Amino acid sequence: MDYDPSGRPVSERDRAKPPANEPSMSFFEQLGQFFRRNMYLLLIVGFALLLLQDVFGTHGVLAMRRSQKEAQEIRKDISRLDEENQRLQDRVKSLKTDPAAIEKIAREEMKLSRPGEFIFQTHPKPPGDDLRSRSPDADIPAKKP
Repeated sequence: MDYDPSGRPVSERDRAKPPANEPSMSFFEQLGQFFRRNMYLLLIVGFALLLLQDVFGTHGVLAMRRSQKEAQEIRKDISRLDEENQRLQDRVKSLKTDPAAIEKIAREEMKLSRPGEFIFQTHPKPPGDDLRSRSPDADIPAKKP
């Protein structure tokens, strides 16, 4: 059995409720007790929130992977454009220095010829005008009865 400071015996029931002459706990004391009792739960919830922020947040893992994919696609585009730029630079250089390249463009695109040459242009056959696609009876007119 326990005794209070005045020497009176204290029962279990009396120990559970504070004495009437003792002031009740202040708000901040109650808040401190709440945090001490629930410290582990609060730490787990806080850690879970930080983990969610790290994965799904604006600068999280998923956003970082999406940015890496975009950067990789941009690198591919830059590489393709560099190759195209190099081809065009080579063509400009050949047009400035190579007479054969200039002659090829003059003949194909501008339809020019050298003196004394004749240019014969042929047109491709329209589709379906092939001899194999015709039936042998197509050339024979229909007989009237």
